[in-house]
Amino acid sequence: MTHTIEVKVPDIGDFDSVEIIEILVAAGDEINVEDALITVESDKASMEIPSSDAGIVKSLKVNMGDHISQGNIILELETSSSSKVSTQVSEKPAETPESTAQESVESTVSEASASTVFDAAADIQAQVVVLGSGPGGYTAAFRAADLGKQVVLIEKDNFLGGVCLNVGCIPSKALLHVAEVVSEAREFSDLGVTFQEPEIDTDKLRAHKNKVVGRLTGGLKQLA
Repeated sequence: MTHTIEVKVPDIGDFDSVEIIEILVAAGDEINVEDALITVESDKASMEIPSSDAGIVKSLKVNMGDHISQGNIILELETSSSSKVSTQVSEKPAETPESTAQESVESTVSEASASTVFDAAADIQAQVVVLGSGPGGYTAAFRAADLGKQVVLIEKDNFLGGVCLNVGCIPSKALLHVAEVVSEAREFSDLGVTFQEPEIDTDKLRAHKNKVVGRLTGGLKQLA
């Protein structure tokens, strides 16, 4: 016996509305639970929305370019109730060699885990532990602290900010700004003002870049 259900947009976090940039299924397609239905995009990222049930797509209720939010209907799905009933049988199946082997593995893992339990007194107590102090790490740690949690932020380096702040984006922009100033100085010749060709001191350039990084990471240290 089959029946038709509506598959709706689940909780999509802090976004009130997101745009559909790709539809991954069509009417008549057979899909499983967690199969991707559509791809949506916000101003920050894109993500796929999966199906909550298995069945055959009866009709689509959305189009490319639509803006959707939590609770909107994505599609109608024909599902089989017999498959759900079969998964709810409470009788324990007979043990098979595979299940016996799995139990043996789980037992071994449990014993190994028990033998590595840390039973000494902890130096630091925390309710939330955050691994890595990149843009996602330090913002998560600061937010948890704002909510009153005891937070420990673990970072392998002796500075906060991760690759983006200390190695990639910010240092590159500091150097690009210098290049932009040099380019603008050359363009002034069209206005009747001509400067001599610049002399590049790479050591001073690196010092300038490190100063920018130090100022920003110093601010993070004060917040921490």
